[in-house]
Order: sequence, then C-alpha cells, then structure tokens
Amino acid sequence: MSGTRNRVRVFSLRPATSIRLRDRGKGPAAPSPRFLAPAGRINLPAADRLLALATAAGALVILLVVVLFACELAYRSYPAWARFGPGFVTSAAWDPVRGEFGALPLVYGTLASSLVALALALPLGLGSAIFLAELAPAWLRNPLSFAVELLAAVPSVVYGLWGLFVLVPWVRTHVQPFLGHWLGWLPLFQGPPLGLGLLTAGILLAIMVTPTIAAIGREVLLAVPLHQREAILALGATRWETIRLVLLPYARAGLFGAVILALGRALGETMAVTMVIGNRHQITASLFEPAQTIASALANEFAEAHTALHMSALMAAALVLFLTTLTVNVAARLLIRKVARGPEGMRYEC
Repeated sequence: MSGTRNRVRVFSLRPATSIRLRDRGKGPAAPSPRFLAPAGRINLPAADRLLALATAAGALVILLVVVLFACELAYRSYPAWARFGPGFVTSAAWDPVRGEFGALPLVYGTLASSLVALALALPLGLGSAIFLAELAPAWLRNPLSFAVELLAAVPSVVYGLWGLFVLVPWVRTHVQPFLGHWLGWLPLFQGPPLGLGLLTAGILLAIMVTPTIAAIGREVLLAVPLHQREAILALGATRWETIRLVLLPYARAGLFGAVILALGRALGETMAVTMVIGNRHQITASLFEPAQTIASALANEFAEAHTALHMSALMAAALVLFLTTLTVNVAARLLIRKVARGPEGMRYEC
C-alpha cells in the first residue's frame, strides 16, 4: 500500500502546480540555445536567411530603379538647366520656335487641378468609406464595395473619352453658368463657359481618385478593433459619436495615407486630363479657363520635339514632376508620423 501511495503521489498535479506558481511573473522562457549565436545575436535557419536576402535584394532593386530613373532624367534635362537655370521653374514662357521654355504654368496647372480634385474627392471618398464600413446593410456592402473597387481599375483613357463627350458639355451647359451667376464675383468663377478648363479637369480627377480613397478608407476603418466600438457604445454613445470619437481618430493615419495616394495619382494623371483641360500654357485665377499640366504637356509635345533644347526642356519638366511627387510623398510620410501620435504620447495604429 505504501508503494501504491508513492506511485499516486508521483502522478499528482502538486509538483507541476508549484512549479507554475514559482515561475509566474518571471516573463517568457528563454529561447533555445540553438537559435542564439555566441555573441547573443539571433542565428536564423538557412531558409530564413535566404528569405531575408531575397526580400532585401528586391527592396534594393526598387531603390536602384528609382535612383537610375532620376539620374536619367537629370542627364537628359541638363542642357535645359544649363541654358535657363532655376529660371526654368519660375518662367512662364514656352516658345519652341524661339527656344524659350518655362515650366511655371505647367506646375501651376498640375497643382491647381490636383487640389480641386482633392477638395471634391475627399468628402465623397471619406463618406463612402464610412458608409461601406459602418452604415451599409449587409446585403449591399459587398456589391457596393466591389463596384467602388471596379471604378478604381477603369483605364484613364476611358475616363478621358467619357469626360470629353459627356462631362465637358454638361459642365459648359449647366455647371459653369450656374457658378458664374451665383459666384461670379469671385475670381475663381469668372470667364466664359467653355467647358474645357481647370474645373472640368478637377471634376474628372475627383471621379478618378474617389474610389481610391473609398476603398483604402474602408479597409482602414474595418481594421479598427471591435472592442473600441463596443466600449463607447456601452457608454451610451450614438453611431455618429462612435464614428467621430473612436473610428476617425483611431484610423486617421491610414485615412491620411489614402488621401496622399489619391493626390499622387492626381498629380501624375496624363490622358484623361489632356483631353479635358484645354492645353493652354497660361496661369489664370479662373477655374473656367483652359490650362496645362506637366503630364499633358509631355503627352502633347513629346512626339513633336524636333530640337535638342525642346526635348531637354520636356525632360526637365518631367524631372520637376518627379521631384514634386517625391516631395509630396516624403512630406506626407512625415505628416503621417505626426498625425499617428495621439495626445499624451498615445499612438493610433491600424
């Protein structure tokens, strides 16, 4: 009997329980010695090292392509920079016959059309994202989300043709006369209703970039943890208060990134803008007047550039567009870091 009692005590849970109680609070167990190098560095298996090298090589190739692209643009545009210097960006002249080139109207048209598009697309895209993530019924959510993503995949030339044959007549007949009648005292809405111009290009760009904001914003809002919603609803908050006080602050970094992606597409859009902006090399305060962007100038004049200086000027304009887009993305990345930090050092991540 004594031997039996001893065997029963061997298989009892008392030793294991005491061990767990003694080890509680000491943190996770140390990793196995075979994963540690003598100096304390992690010694990864061969497959993990190969994966790390492959992914690092892919990242370096992308970086190398960007650097080579910038170097090629700088090399091809050197004659224009040597001839005009910084005045190329500040000059408004563009006369291939006389050999005078200035990119200021092109930069103005690019920024103006993109800002108009962003001002129109931001409320539409953000509202669509909130509706798809929080308010849409279950039977409508997936089909509508698929339709929004499908709009983002439509080629730009299709948007351009639709804008030329549908949007331009509608803007000329209805939108511009209405704005001119009620807001004609503002410089932004003065001039004859031509249809082609900055306003039409901005509206078309807004239609093109709204699906990007809506699709990415929806995914960002769906990534907010469920307990965040449940906590504020348990406190008696309404649906609007939940969206305003929890969802938008928590996901603001991701939403800001979606807006920047949309702005990047608007800055570099070519064919659709070329068809509806009017392609006139000028700086004007009126949104009704035709203008020209850097991308539309490249599309219109690249095949007709017969002199070396003209070709170099177009390459210089392309370099300005490249640097502008790069600057916007770098500034946006820095702003996202700042926006992602909540009050008192808290961070909202999605």
